Amino acid sequence: MIKFNIAASVSLGAALLLAFAARLLVAFMIDIPPYDKPLQWIVENIGSTVMMIAAVILFFGIGYWKLINRKAMGNKLFRTIRWTFMYAFLQSLGLMVGFVIIGHLIAYILIQHTSYHGTLDWIVNHIGSTPVIAVFGCLLFLAFFFWTSRNMILYLKEIRQGLQQMAEGKLDHVIPVKAADELGEIASSINILGEQFKQLLQEERNAEKTKNDLITGVSHDLRTPLTSILGFLELIENDRYQDEVELRYFVNIAFEKSQHLKRLIDDLFEYTKLNNGMPLAMEELDIVGFTMQLAEEFVPSLEKAEMSCRIQGAEDALWIMADGDLLVRAYDNLIANAIQYGHAGKSIDIRMEKAQDEAIIQIVNYGEQIPAKDIPYIFDRFYRVDQARSAETGGTGLGLAITKSIIEAHNGLITVTSTAKETVFETRFPLAHSKT
Repeated sequence: MIKFNIAASVSLGAALLLAFAARLLVAFMIDIPPYDKPLQWIVENIGSTVMMIAAVILFFGIGYWKLINRKAMGNKLFRTIRWTFMYAFLQSLGLMVGFVIIGHLIAYILIQHTSYHGTLDWIVNHIGSTPVIAVFGCLLFLAFFFWTSRNMILYLKEIRQGLQQMAEGKLDHVIPVKAADELGEIASSINILGEQFKQLLQEERNAEKTKNDLITGVSHDLRTPLTSILGFLELIENDRYQDEVELRYFVNIAFEKSQHLKRLIDDLFEYTKLNNGMPLAMEELDIVGFTMQLAEEFVPSLEKAEMSCRIQGAEDALWIMADGDLLVRAYDNLIANAIQYGHAGKSIDIRMEKAQDEAIIQIVNYGEQIPAKDIPYIFDRFYRVDQARSAETGGTGLGLAITKSIIEAHNGLITVTSTAKETVFETRFPLAHSKT
């Protein structure tokens, strides 16, 4: 509001001054041909007061429109290159007419009151005032048009230079959006395109790095058990064992390492399928009943670990859209991890609740706290919080990565929090629309 009031005050003051100056100019020109007859007719038939008021309104409108922000004031219809050129043309034409009139008045004064009247009289008599005014007016119009359209031309050059910068690989270059017309839209579109191309390039680099990391991780994890298998088989092949007991011991170790190798290959194959968009057999699933049934299947493992499982929360069914077979694999991993790494707490809790349009399932164990530095990477491929413990227990480092991929394939979310008291793996799924 303050901005508009200031613009109105400045525009009104300038309009009054310009109208007064125009009144003085008309008073001077009313006796000079060829302006005398048109001006006398206007004064006699329209009136000088009406013309003064019209001039004030005209000057006020032009000044007010120039001072305020045209983006906030103007209509989209007029924010085009066509109207920008039209404005430059009319502005150049107006300036040309004004300067021609001023030049004509100066020539009239010089002829009447100075010693240059001889030269000017010769020009008027031998060349003619009309050709001189026409040539002078054309030159002025071209000069003014180049001047009034310079900003647009400079902006075009700036856009071209910006495109050249991007073509050279400088994708961080941003073209300033200075105009509200199509040029501004072009600059904005180029900036968006450059940002999208930069993101695509970064994604391509990340994908290449991910591929290389995957190859490195797979090579390392395959080589470790394979080296052990080959080592024990070499001992057997070379008869480097004392008796049948030691032979069976070597064979048993090689067999266990082979099983570990198979689990790693199976996990890697499953992870690759999930991340390549494996189709899901989606159907409505009661996640409460599903989780309770799954917990019952872990009773033998819980008893072996001398642990118990407590189910808390929702008693009513919570229906989601899910592929049951895949979801079993995800929660198998979570519950197995809770038993394996939370056995010191002697129990695990499964908490279920409904929050707005989501079903929330928490798998809680009371074992050792996951270090804060490991939390951001817990779902990464081949990442292990405790390398030695994972090797002992046969972990592949892909279990939680597979779980995360399965949950996200169901439009769900999985997070982990860990304190000295408890470690919570929380999953969220959108409820099925037909059951909400």
